[in-house]
Amino acid sequence: MTEHVTTDRGDTVAYDRRGDGPGLVFVAGAGSYRAIDPVTAETAERVAEHGVTTVVPDRLGRGESPADGVLDLERELAAVAAAIAVADGGSGRGAVLCGHSSGASIALAAAHAGLPVTGLVLWEVPLGDDAATTKEWIDEFERRLDAEDHVGATEQYMKDMPPEWLEGMRRSPDFAQLARASRSQRADGESLVWATAALEDGSLASVDVPVLATYGTSTFPEMTASARKVVAAVPRGEVRVVEGASHSWEPSAMTDELVRFVRATTRP
Repeated sequence: MTEHVTTDRGDTVAYDRRGDGPGLVFVAGAGSYRAIDPVTAETAERVAEHGVTTVVPDRLGRGESPADGVLDLERELAAVAAAIAVADGGSGRGAVLCGHSSGASIALAAAHAGLPVTGLVLWEVPLGDDAATTKEWIDEFERRLDAEDHVGATEQYMKDMPPEWLEGMRRSPDFAQLARASRSQRADGESLVWATAALEDGSLASVDVPVLATYGTSTFPEMTASARKVVAAVPRGEVRVVEGASHSWEPSAMTDELVRFVRATTRP
């Protein structure tokens, strides 16, 4: 059943909470939300059966978390903080974050910002380009977004993704409406700019919590390289290959990894 929490910025975040135990919050990547993400829902249900409190929120501006104005990384981190408070029952103990794709860079930024994060599971974080290239890409995305050219912003954001992903969206009669979801991708872009710069200047070393960087058994070479770069940059990192393909994990296999990781990072 959908529940709601209000952030310290006044935004309302919708979420599903399952289970009872140490907390785990899922952070979606660009575009995804609960109603169209059965893989995360199934994973959260499976993990909750192992004595873990799982929280799956809708990112700001998506699904049942409507939000006006500029949806930047600062507001998104406030939403993550609110979800962590839900997951840990307001105890302040914190929670593990599981970030998918650009949601993984948001999760990294949350830990860097000092949110009560006890560990990070990063699924296929896309940090293949250098900081300058990433910033150039996102600057153009934001220029189109600020001009309310949502179709153009969507095309810019997806320009280096497999072309069939964008073509599939274009074939939808609701493409123009779907493209409005680009409003919520500013935080993704800002987190990717920050993360690529942090890799280069060494500041990712400040993320001093256990980090599990994962990627699928069938994936793009960039994802393998990105996982290894992140683990090399943080004090306590580990790389694991998990059953999955097409930028999505297999729920049963990911459940095993998440349960193992949450148990290992839970404070006595």
